Amino acid sequence: MAQNIYDTPAFFEGYSRLGRSVDGLAGAAEWPSLRALIPGLHGLRVVDLGCGFGWFCRWAAGQGAAQVLGLDVSENMLARARSATTEAAVSYVRADLDNLALPDAGFDFAYSALALHYVEDIAGLLARLHRALVPGARVVFSVEHPIYMAPSAPGWLTDAAGRKTWPVDGYSVEGVRTTNWLADGVIKHHRSIGTWINTLLAQGFTISHVEEWAPTDAQIAARPELAEERERPMFLLLAAQRSG
Repeated sequence: MAQNIYDTPAFFEGYSRLGRSVDGLAGAAEWPSLRALIPGLHGLRVVDLGCGFGWFCRWAAGQGAAQVLGLDVSENMLARARSATTEAAVSYVRADLDNLALPDAGFDFAYSALALHYVEDIAGLLARLHRALVPGARVVFSVEHPIYMAPSAPGWLTDAAGRKTWPVDGYSVEGVRTTNWLADGVIKHHRSIGTWINTLLAQGFTISHVEEWAPTDAQIAARPELAEERERPMFLLLAAQRSG
């Protein structure tokens, strides 16, 4: 079973204070880029892998999705999601993405935001997701960018000239990375961009979009603190289609 760090009180308390937790999709700077990749959802059956507080699930229902299933390993996250949801089309189920069972051809669209880097067996998950999607269905997801995840001790360094630099440590060495973010001992799984792309291809998906997200000029003007996100990519956004 995947680590359930979100049910750790200290982590959950810290996560609940983040902008994206308080303001939902509007608090996620990368959301406009993700939204541009999402097809029309009217009448579609949607699954959200790692749904958190259910912000996307409720948005999808508002776009006319016929059915939206939100999956998460955290009881804390699901309890918050259920308390905020009134849409009849939305349901939530506790599930470990490393051991996920989904009905064959049960969904027309899949979405995931900043959850799949917690999954150890990503090939197995994508194989199961491929079977769960109808032919031609799209999956859109974001993960922490591998360069952002690669440092063993994330944080800015300063070079001899006093400029901020980002330490990339062992980028080509994939596997478990343990970080101290909101709580000690948070386990994530580092993969290169090539591995993300090749794993999707190997499981029968066709890649339609790859984006190393960075804020726009307008976003930086509105939120100057986002300027440092141009120093190194923080998020990797991918869109793919189920072949066959």
